Amino acid sequence: MTNFLMLFGQPFLACLIMIAILGYLGLHVIKREIIFIDISLAQIAAVGAIGAHLVFHVHGDSFIGYVSAFAFTFGAALFYAFARKKITNIPLEAVIGVTYAIAAAGALFLVGIAPGGHVHIQEMLAGSILWVSWKEVVSSFVVFLFVGSVFYVFRAPFEKISNEYEKALREGMNVIGWDLLFYAFLGIVVTVSVRICGVILVFSFLIIPATLSAIFSSSWKKRLLISWGSGIIAVILGFLFSNQFDFSVGPSITLFLGIELVLAGILTVVTKKIKLETFDGGHDGPSA
Repeated sequence: MTNFLMLFGQPFLACLIMIAILGYLGLHVIKREIIFIDISLAQIAAVGAIGAHLVFHVHGDSFIGYVSAFAFTFGAALFYAFARKKITNIPLEAVIGVTYAIAAAGALFLVGIAPGGHVHIQEMLAGSILWVSWKEVVSSFVVFLFVGSVFYVFRAPFEKISNEYEKALREGMNVIGWDLLFYAFLGIVVTVSVRICGVILVFSFLIIPATLSAIFSSSWKKRLLISWGSGIIAVILGFLFSNQFDFSVGPSITLFLGIELVLAGILTVVTKKIKLETFDGGHDGPSA
């Protein structure tokens, strides 16, 4: 156990911090049916970071690099907030897909002319979770704690819009303002998380636990507990599997999240089948 903590203490803690915030935000993402929002925001943030590298000759993890990434992310948040209300004949998920494609093309163009551009792509996809420093763990914890506090304080309007967008619109809520806040803070979380563990693991943390929780409950509180619980179990098993078989940590955690989702689906099907058989069995025989 001591050797495990010495080897994986910082990466393990970083994953737990991320599952705490992404496990909650994923509930909103599933409700809003914007599954690929994190990939799109991550790609847009990458454009900002690579652009800062080209113009100011700084690394992506520098202060200027982060500011540039956040600026691009905020621009995307503003666009998505207006698009959801103003563009009614096209699903928001389609708009997100289009912006992702444009951002990906822009990123590939910038990578082609930026020295060492391939490194940015590799870091964005795979991250560097095993090499995360205490400074990154603490700074991400502070950022996520602030974002989590905002979502807790304003949980009523956020949940209202995620659950019943059209009703919130009819009631005169400032949906654009609240959506801007939602996408902006989601963008901050995604940008920081992707720097640490890459797009694939961030997407898994955001979507899979939330999807699994939706299978078992419609209550926000129960979904959140299930999301956190399944995420923590997958993180523990992923690190143990990685340590035992010398396999990459990110894919290992994603693998166990996928296994949990498959098992949850099988359990649901089997449970429904048993209930149906029990119900049918209870009505067998001649009627009086």
